[in-house]
Amino acid sequence: MSRAIATLGGLGRVRFAPGTWGSVVGLALGWLAVQALKPPLGWLLLLLTFVGAVSICTRAERQLARHDPPAVILDEVWGMAAVVIALPWTVGSWGWLLAALVLFRIFDIVKPPPLRRLATLPGGWGIMADDAGAALYAIVVLWALSRLAGG
Repeated sequence: MSRAIATLGGLGRVRFAPGTWGSVVGLALGWLAVQALKPPLGWLLLLLTFVGAVSICTRAERQLARHDPPAVILDEVWGMAAVVIALPWTVGSWGWLLAALVLFRIFDIVKPPPLRRLATLPGGWGIMADDAGAALYAIVVLWALSRLAGG
């Protein structure tokens, strides 16, 4: 069951850009969360789901017998949702949502310091921590861009 959740029912096994597909799902879930929840509840949801995702990813990693297997995309789902929930104003513009998606993917792929080191943490902690860091980088850059744009 953990493997099915961590790969989103096998979506993570798509050969072309599985992390991006997971991020698109995360963007949609983040959008829904912003529509349905007031910010404090969204943040609580992020905290609780992070802990749950660490556990699921740890079990999936064991089942797949590989550290941070590419098929595990629950981390991208959580990270992208975190960006949207942290910056709820992004849901008002397809441009901001696209910028959020692109920035999150860039930081997740490039893994600037200390993200690459966070990825080496054991089990689900490593799987989730680098995506949490990529989300944080994307949040900071989007916030700064919005200020420069007069938002």
